[in-house]
Amino acid sequence: MFNLSLIIAYVGKKGCVMASDKRRIAFFGDSLAREKLEQELYSGEISTDDELLNRASDLGVSLKITDDATKIKIVEEAIMGEVTTRGTHETKRKRIYGITNGYQIIEIIGSKVTSRESGEGSIIIFGNKVTKQLANKLLNAYWEPSYSLKYMGDIFQKVLNEISQKTPSVSKDSDVLFTQYKISSNESQSYLNEVIQRDLKLLGKFRNQLKADLMEKSRTIQLAKKIINEGDVGVVDNIEGNMLQVKLNNNVQAFDGNWKQLVAPGNNVIMFFDENKDVKLGDNVIITKEDLCTARNKTSLKCDIILCNL
Repeated sequence: MFNLSLIIAYVGKKGCVMASDKRRIAFFGDSLAREKLEQELYSGEISTDDELLNRASDLGVSLKITDDATKIKIVEEAIMGEVTTRGTHETKRKRIYGITNGYQIIEIIGSKVTSRESGEGSIIIFGNKVTKQLANKLLNAYWEPSYSLKYMGDIFQKVLNEISQKTPSVSKDSDVLFTQYKISSNESQSYLNEVIQRDLKLLGKFRNQLKADLMEKSRTIQLAKKIINEGDVGVVDNIEGNMLQVKLNNNVQAFDGNWKQLVAPGNNVIMFFDENKDVKLGDNVIITKEDLCTARNKTSLKCDIILCNL
């Protein structure tokens, strides 16, 4: 369900105007308690921020409320509005693309379109049952088809503000966008098809980059868990002045600060020690209490690499 948003759009011969609230709420806690709280919120039983916070506390649900979400944007000559719901494995999106004389509404799972509808002119509302009812009632009171796009936008923002005073699912602040791109009703749908196709390609690239970033972050976390804080590292294989070559054990590897492997197990790494200290060939190198040193006499060693277990 795309409950936690309110987007109002006008599409017609004058152009397109779209307005949205900016609120996002994340629910944390027991799944049954979260569902109960969401049901009470979206049915209109909860009417203020304080009531929401108090009810969440009663149910043992934690909330993260932000009022800085961008739910509408200009895409080429069209306006796109989007509401999302995040499941365990995929994000579901519902989007409206509007332009003069045409709109399309699509639903997306991942980056695949699962449904699509289109039209030439209408007032479209995305929201939950309560916010849609309130928006329709207020629009019927304030609306005149003869209004300019600018005045329509002012009315949409007025409607959003009044609804925000009746439900905490809508923020007090809102965004509004306009387009008056000149295009006929015969051309609008083919233009929107092209815009949506290009926009979905960008969404696919974004998702792929996000997956790559998450995989890299997961890899970093896994490697960080393998950093050696205590244990054997290797053996002193060569000494030149205050520089050592230490042959790593077969279960130890070395990385740089970007988690790129520099030295594989069984190969040599460079370390340094103070020249007045006693280090001999064959000394075992260890880490004890997070201090890199020789096992024989605890001479401190230095290196600019990260040592990890295999």
